[in-house]
Amino acid sequence: MSKLAINTAQNVNLDYKLIGLGERMVAFLIDGIILLTYMIIMENLINLSQIFDADGWTRRGFLGLFYLPAFFYSLICHIAFGGRTIGKMIMKIKVVRLDGSPTQWYNLLVRWMLRLVDIWLFFSSIGVLSILLSEKKQRIGDSASGTVVISVKKKHKISSTILEDITDDYQPVFSNVTLLSDKDVRIVKEAFLISKKNSDYKTLNLLRKKISEILEVNSELYDIAFIDTVLKDYNYYTQNM
Repeated sequence: MSKLAINTAQNVNLDYKLIGLGERMVAFLIDGIILLTYMIIMENLINLSQIFDADGWTRRGFLGLFYLPAFFYSLICHIAFGGRTIGKMIMKIKVVRLDGSPTQWYNLLVRWMLRLVDIWLFFSSIGVLSILLSEKKQRIGDSASGTVVISVKKKHKISSTILEDITDDYQPVFSNVTLLSDKDVRIVKEAFLISKKNSDYKTLNLLRKKISEILEVNSELYDIAFIDTVLKDYNYYTQNM
């Protein structure tokens, strides 16, 4: 199974599955159904509307105008939704750059322009063969734009990293928590989870005292709540720096 290694802002290495032909084709078909539905609706609206009750060429002109968003659908969606179309969202896959960073508009423009070669010429055979033969499962558009398609299905338990699940409206308590390093936080989290699971309150208390000493804080929170808050605060500040 091909994988892409991505390093997060907290220096945690995550391996993402590179997506091959099958899931990409399903996403493409979903997008095709959406586009076909849109085009049928537009055509019926024009046929039913008296506003467009004109000669055939005028109606075709208006129809072509309303079809224009469908022509740019893939490019618009990829830019607006961070490397995804609606089909890719449903399949939980997305386009990223080779280093795992988010795509830029110019990456997506190059990729979209080369759909002509990959998809529309020779019944998609060029794109299919390039994906099947490429080490990173890239079609020509991916190779030219420096992108790959990865799975974003959650495979990694957040407890296995220093990451914490915090809400957008989370309010931090300890502003100097960044005195800790990633290594410190990783050790704290591992010891915290093991001690909490085993009800080892002595270790939890020692851990809390050590953190309080480093941060020079004196909190009234209980040991578990204190350590949990420190972990969340660290994630809050490092994610928003």
